[in-house]
Amino acid sequence: MTFRCLVTGGAGFLGSNLCDRLLDLGHSVVVLDNFFTGHRRNVAHLLAPANPRFALVEHDVTRPFPEHGPMAERFDRIFNLACPASPPAYQRDPVFTMLTSVLGTLHGLERAERDAARFFQASTSEVYGDPEVHPQTEAYRGSVNTLGPRACYDEGKRAAESLCMDFSRTRGVQIRIVRIFNTYGPRMDPDDGRVVSNFIVQALRGESITMYGDGQQTRSFCFVDDLLDGFLKLMEHPTETGPVNLGNDGEFTMRELAEQVLMLTESRSEIIYLPRPIDDPMQRRPDLSRARDVLGFAHQVPLRAGLQKTIEYFARRSQLPPPPAAESV
Repeated sequence: MTFRCLVTGGAGFLGSNLCDRLLDLGHSVVVLDNFFTGHRRNVAHLLAPANPRFALVEHDVTRPFPEHGPMAERFDRIFNLACPASPPAYQRDPVFTMLTSVLGTLHGLERAERDAARFFQASTSEVYGDPEVHPQTEAYRGSVNTLGPRACYDEGKRAAESLCMDFSRTRGVQIRIVRIFNTYGPRMDPDDGRVVSNFIVQALRGESITMYGDGQQTRSFCFVDDLLDGFLKLMEHPTETGPVNLGNDGEFTMRELAEQVLMLTESRSEIIYLPRPIDDPMQRRPDLSRARDVLGFAHQVPLRAGLQKTIEYFARRSQLPPPPAAESV
């Protein structure tokens, strides 16, 4: 069975990779993106005449969705991925970030209700804040600083989850909520301020690797192909609404990540240590029991292989802009 799909934020890192996967499966795809962090180049290969089942609409999801052109026909599946996701991006305009999470989700849910479409919410491990339990299960309610510089994203995503559940309970909208842990791969922005992209770009340039904190913070890193497998398993599950953690439960320190990048790039860059940012979590690793039990989810790409593919992608890109300060995200 094929579907007509709407992907908000579809010109971003995850969104554009998702579009590729959906089109490969035979679905039709319409993308809404205002290019705040997404890029036309990520979906340029999909534009007509290359693929008549793909359409791109420039639109800010904080405003009601358009209802003309490619948006005039009903959708079967709506994937809501619209929101800046790295600290430098979402802190650039924190009010806009909060509104994107809340209003963007509201408008997507309203469209899902009208179309009787299934709605997929890309939530985040940031809803757990700086966790006091480890690893994090979906039942954990989090430890979030509502007044801190990361709250625009953390609290925006938490509010979006609440909206999804309320639309499900009171209006009968079919929802699917995924909490995404650190994901990396081709089409990441070199200037997005995430630790994987920053380390790789700095190593390829021969610049110093900027380590924020003592390098002992831990994260789990999921290659984008594995994450998308989980997306589609959850979206097409007949009953599971979530939230479901998706990621990789292998745990690495920032120092270990930097050492792998240096080895794979054969870079002589030195590691320098800078103060750890406010509210940057010390530990983050998903408990994937629910994803395994309910979805049959299993990550396939080990960190070294995924980093190699990502390094090759960045190496092919020319004139990389200077990387900003990276947090351990």
